[in-house]
Amino acid sequence: MESSTLEKKLNLPIIIVSIVIPVAVAVMFSFKLKDFGIIVEPLSFLPPIYASINALTAVLLIAGLISILNKKKELHKKFMTSAIACSIVFLVMYVAYHLTSNSVKFGDINHNNILDGNEKELVGSIRFLYYFILISHIGLSIIVIPFVLFTYVRALSGNFERHKKLARITFPIWLYVAITGVIVYLMISPYYVK
Repeated sequence: MESSTLEKKLNLPIIIVSIVIPVAVAVMFSFKLKDFGIIVEPLSFLPPIYASINALTAVLLIAGLISILNKKKELHKKFMTSAIACSIVFLVMYVAYHLTSNSVKFGDINHNNILDGNEKELVGSIRFLYYFILISHIGLSIIVIPFVLFTYVRALSGNFERHKKLARITFPIWLYVAITGVIVYLMISPYYVK
């Protein structure tokens, strides 16, 4: 299939996926499986696993960059495909966790899901840093979806000049999302119920 034909054929599905994923994740935050009579144990063991997957994604992205800079195209392709696979696994685990478990509030020491004045005081201004990182992480994780998919399709279609041009934008955003995913977990992990 000609490269421009493949890209054109996948444009609409990429746009649809890029809209459906964030909307579905946002809707998912408004309910839990138990609201539908589906009783499952909270999957509270997942956050450190999906944070580790974010870390692995960051490593794969850096390895992919190093491999392409050294003209190792096949190795680069394997690293980048693996990074996409990790992102998909992350998303599945993230959704599973939030469908079965209550969200954790940063600074909620007593785990009552209310941040009282004393807790706010104990956490201090680090709370603002946490929310800045979290909000930028969430916003960029939404934005990066079509960038990753279009960049990947351009490589699959053999349109490497256009792939390279878009990858220069995609790579730093995706790397930031992967790294900040780990930072967000490390910052909020003390507030998970043990």
